[in-house]
Amino acid sequence: MRHNRRLRWAAIPIAATLAVVLAGCTQAQLNGFLPGFQADEKPVTNHTSMVSGLWVTSWIVLLVVGIITWGLTIWAIVVYRRRKGQTGLPVQLRYNMPIEIFYTIVPLILVLGFFAFTARDQAEIEKPYAQPDVTINVVAKQWAWDFNYVDEDVYSPGIQAQYPTAENADAQGALVESELPTLYLPVDKKVEIQLNSRDVIHSFWVIDFLYKKDMFPGKTNYMYVTPTREGTYKGKCAELCGEYHSAMLFQVKVVSEAKYQDYIESLKNLGQTGQLDNGFDRNQNLPGIKAPATQEGK
Repeated sequence: MRHNRRLRWAAIPIAATLAVVLAGCTQAQLNGFLPGFQADEKPVTNHTSMVSGLWVTSWIVLLVVGIITWGLTIWAIVVYRRRKGQTGLPVQLRYNMPIEIFYTIVPLILVLGFFAFTARDQAEIEKPYAQPDVTINVVAKQWAWDFNYVDEDVYSPGIQAQYPTAENADAQGALVESELPTLYLPVDKKVEIQLNSRDVIHSFWVIDFLYKKDMFPGKTNYMYVTPTREGTYKGKCAELCGEYHSAMLFQVKVVSEAKYQDYIESLKNLGQTGQLDNGFDRNQNLPGIKAPATQEGK
């Protein structure tokens, strides 16, 4: 009884401390310090909170498991340590059925739980939009990005990240951000992103979106996202794709509908109408592509 009473008294200050700590957490801390969250602002996309919730909950569960495991380990070390004057080996036990059942069933429950929640969230994130407001075709290439605005029938070609030279010595920092490929998206609009590669495997990753997807030659992958906060977000290739992989950077600008339409008009004024198709692909012998011309008659 006295032991239980001590535990109850110990639980009160612990619970109070946790309540105070959690109440003082910022929005970023409550979301596991993940990108995509700022104080008093909504998440970057409609999926950001879902990904964050899965991440933070998983860490909390794993931390509890770790504390229990460390506690049991330290307890066994202290309680069953060799005392002064003891010799020989301790009593040997072949097995303990309750403990073996415990450390078989609990990990199985954890694995099934992680799988179920991950599958549920992934199915929601990957659910296609029946009628997207905007369709973008993103094409990766060594080592840059092309953006086709499918509905508006305009395009924006990109070059790999540029660093200051004698010609642009006035550029600030170690990167000329004004020359990065930039994808414009309208805020609060349903966006379908078609992902293709011109050469090797790449990966489309907008860091603050908390989601990425690989891009394979000869195959189209899809992302479905609704940007919910205006701003400029960094993107990069997340799959090692060759010598200048580190320079395969881009930006995503989430803007108002008016600014988005202004950008589309600017592309039309530059004469960048139509679409950059697979005629620029380096792999011209993939399945579904017509066979190379023969040498007969030459």
